[in-house]
Amino acid sequence: VQLVESGGGLVQAGGSLRLSCAASGSSFSSSAMGWFRQAPAKGREFVAAITWNGGSTLYGDSVKGRFTISRDNAKNTVYLQMNSLKPEDTAVYYCAANIAAGIFLSDNDAKYNYWGPGTQVTVSS
Repeated sequence: VQLVESGGGLVQAGGSLRLSCAASGSSFSSSAMGWFRQAPAKGREFVAAITWNGGSTLYGDSVKGRFTISRDNAKNTVYLQMNSLKPEDTAVYYCAANIAAGIFLSDNDAKYNYWGPGTQVTVSS
């Protein structure tokens, strides 16, 4: 599975962005997908995950109620809608695939097998 993120950029606090992650490879539609982020001088942080069929989702505490993960298997794409953005959301955002997840979701980055190169999101105050 190859992954490429897009949709990052500069936005003012309170604004919105939608990130996309385009996948290639036959395993996408059977893989759980996740979004993680990493701010400068900080470790990688779990943002959200979604099961292969979109039936279940999981969110990190810092984004609950503001971010929404979704997927379109027909387009081999997973999305992250980010609303009410805050300066502390500034980070490089990565999508990742967990091909062995089955029906389970994980916030552990070690469970994810494939990663995109990331897209920068900057939120100004």
